Amino acid sequence: MSGLKERIAAELEAGRARSLAYTDVDDEVLVRQHSPIMSPLVWDLAHVGNYEELWVLREAGGLTPLRPEIDEMYDAFAHPRGERPALPLLHPDEARAYIAGVRGRVLDVLDAADLSRPDPLCSQGLVFGLVMQHEHQHDETMLATLQLCGLPGLVRDGDLPAGRPAGAAEVLVPAGPFIAGTGTLPWAYDNERPAHRVDLPAYWIDRFPVTCGAYAAFLDDGGYEDPRWWSPGGWEWRVRREVRAPLFWTREAGAWWRTRFGRPEPVPAEEPVQHVSWFEADAYARWAGRRLPTEAEWEKACGWDPRAGRARAYPWGDAEPGPRHANLGHRASRPAPVGAFPSGASPCGAEQMIGEVWEWTSSCFLPYPGFRAFPYRQYSEVFFGDHYRVLRGGSWATHPSAVRTTFRNWDLPHRRQIFAGLRCARPAAPGEA
Repeated sequence: MSGLKERIAAELEAGRARSLAYTDVDDEVLVRQHSPIMSPLVWDLAHVGNYEELWVLREAGGLTPLRPEIDEMYDAFAHPRGERPALPLLHPDEARAYIAGVRGRVLDVLDAADLSRPDPLCSQGLVFGLVMQHEHQHDETMLATLQLCGLPGLVRDGDLPAGRPAGAAEVLVPAGPFIAGTGTLPWAYDNERPAHRVDLPAYWIDRFPVTCGAYAAFLDDGGYEDPRWWSPGGWEWRVRREVRAPLFWTREAGAWWRTRFGRPEPVPAEEPVQHVSWFEADAYARWAGRRLPTEAEWEKACGWDPRAGRARAYPWGDAEPGPRHANLGHRASRPAPVGAFPSGASPCGAEQMIGEVWEWTSSCFLPYPGFRAFPYRQYSEVFFGDHYRVLRGGSWATHPSAVRTTFRNWDLPHRRQIFAGLRCARPAAPGEA
């Protein structure tokens, strides 16, 4: 097996190990819907196998379908999440057996595949990268479901490096053009393509994500009771939903507490805040006298190397993420304190842009100039428009192989179950630039 094939096999195994670990719980936990906005865990488990069968076995391998009768049940567009508990879903044991059978055949297809042929679906192993990233994305969704579940003891924790004094609060990104998106990264999605030139004026961006301590100051200053800081839609949402703090936060005896995977604990001041919606992130930025960065501003700050005149795959360079660079892949079930990864700094000096928390941007999810849907419209194209806001950077729960400088995530502006936070930006004054 070639080096690329060995890497693909290892990445597929890493994703499957996570899926099985997050579903190694009582059947009652697997089949129950813990929130109307999430699927039962057992649906996610079988869905990753069905997606793998559709794309690797049928589309790339030309094999006869294994379970065509379940395709519609595990089609993410056929049934909204609220309907899925009522479907005749595969029993947990049956789901595990199904995805194991699919995976064995997928490895056979991989072994026989010619990854050098010009077929765009198979070239450089794209179809395998597609299903590998898809499974890691559902693993992160499973973690969000387990957080909503509220039962302790289901999710492992771990150790993280200590933070360090913050130093400068913001870094300057000089004016000028940069190349956004990619035309070279082999496993990038269609919405990351094509590479294109974007010219930006000078701006400042936070060196670190906004911390829980800084966000608590917004709360303690009455930020959730003052409509001045909220967009009209955000204020209507906040009042209607009676939102008064980030999801899972409570106020007890004059202090802020949070519930993390079923266990209450004091809110750690130096960790990046998470579980805030775009509405909340936008309101905080206004209160702070700042704004959310556009996604172009975020991407330039994250990966553009002005000396080399090119974009990096990651803030620190093109080397794949390692333990010195970023908090990724569920090392621990929380963000690391700010300042924990100086080796992961970007060329402009911004830190922790990859990992920790997904960062809301001000941008709507729109196609790049010259966009072409591939390999199917339902991954990106059907979501384009002004309903969804772009998130960047990945979270502590994101696997290293499923994130990069150009990766674009998106969600509705009121969603809070995702591991999302923010950093702020502001224009540079003439003298500053």
